[in-house]
Amino acid sequence: MRGRLSFLSGLAIGIGLMAALLVLVAATTAPVSPVEPRERDVYHPNSEALAPDEMRVIACGTGMPTTRAAQAAACFLVELGNGDKFLFDIGSGSAERISSLQIPYDYLDKVFIGHLHGDHFGAIGELFIGGALMGRTVPLRIWGPSGQVPELGTAYSIQKMEEMYTWDLAGRAGNVDFRGYHTDVTEFDYKGVNQVVYEDNGVTIRSFPAIHSIDGAVSYSLEWNGLKFVFGSDTYPNKWFVEHAKGADLAIHECFIAVPDLVNKMRFSPESALLVGTQVHTAPEAFGKVMSAVRPRLAVAYHFFKDFDTTGAVYERIRKTYDGPLDLAEDFMVWNVTKDDIRTRMAVVEEATWSPPGTRPPKPPDLADRKPFSEGLGLETLEFSEFIASGKWNVDDVLRPIFEEASEVLGREFPYPGDE
Repeated sequence: MRGRLSFLSGLAIGIGLMAALLVLVAATTAPVSPVEPRERDVYHPNSEALAPDEMRVIACGTGMPTTRAAQAAACFLVELGNGDKFLFDIGSGSAERISSLQIPYDYLDKVFIGHLHGDHFGAIGELFIGGALMGRTVPLRIWGPSGQVPELGTAYSIQKMEEMYTWDLAGRAGNVDFRGYHTDVTEFDYKGVNQVVYEDNGVTIRSFPAIHSIDGAVSYSLEWNGLKFVFGSDTYPNKWFVEHAKGADLAIHECFIAVPDLVNKMRFSPESALLVGTQVHTAPEAFGKVMSAVRPRLAVAYHFFKDFDTTGAVYERIRKTYDGPLDLAEDFMVWNVTKDDIRTRMAVVEEATWSPPGTRPPKPPDLADRKPFSEGLGLETLEFSEFIASGKWNVDDVLRPIFEEASEVLGREFPYPGDE
């Protein structure tokens, strides 16, 4: 009996030692970390190819009429699996969000404006000038509604924007590649109901009237490859949206901050809060009623400051009238849309961005680009006047070597100005 116990005891000790040895071996031969890409819970721009049948929508501005660092004003980017990209509204502050996505600006040449409030097209000048400076070599194409008179239409507004930038444009002409410093405006009738305003490459974009402030606001739908995106811009609940947003995969409609928070946070008077929060904009309860009628695959509410102490009220008020799929938008929210699924994530972006890769090689400056400006302004030339030229301080001794260095490095002659 004693021998048997001794044997069993020795066996147990042996098994224990073997187990400890196996643990030690396992610890020293752990599997190598995989190097293949894995599905992420966030979106890193330029890290994921779109499938040929997929749509991606990125919120580049979701906030209130007054911008802040946390939220820019209205702007949504739609990217399609066929390579097309469209911007819907381009409100104040949104140009920085667009820059963070590092998309070549030649692909960001199509902008659809819902109405001409600054928080819906206030960054158009930044995209116009900055986009050209950062590599856009084609005109910036802009679609937008007419007004009751020409002065209230998109074409007039963009014309005046370009006039505002006369000094800026004249100063850049002859110094940079000037191909992208032009606009191409398509103005359409704001009263058109479900009218086609764009059709190309399998994409159809329609507009229908919106109700906001005065006549001249519109909403849009984009249809491609059996998918439908609807963007309300700003609007009071209306029959056109309810009818033409039906069948939407992603329906984005304004949902203003709750009336009590307009008083408490925005310091509105009760009278002004009630008017702006329920009649000029869409209240959360009204947003919910609209979406209950539309029944999109996913409803997206935007146009409020999404803070810890305001979001709950918006959500609760929406849920009084709508029980369907819902996202409360914030800047850099991303939706990947296919016929089988809609996936919501947040983008992780780089803030300290430079120019994205170009799609065409840059052209050298051409002084002929200055001629239209000088002629239009009744000037013989846009060269410095004698008075300003006389103020130059001589630093040729430190600038000339820069030209010599460029000539040596690039293997072609760059003559120093004045030496030609």
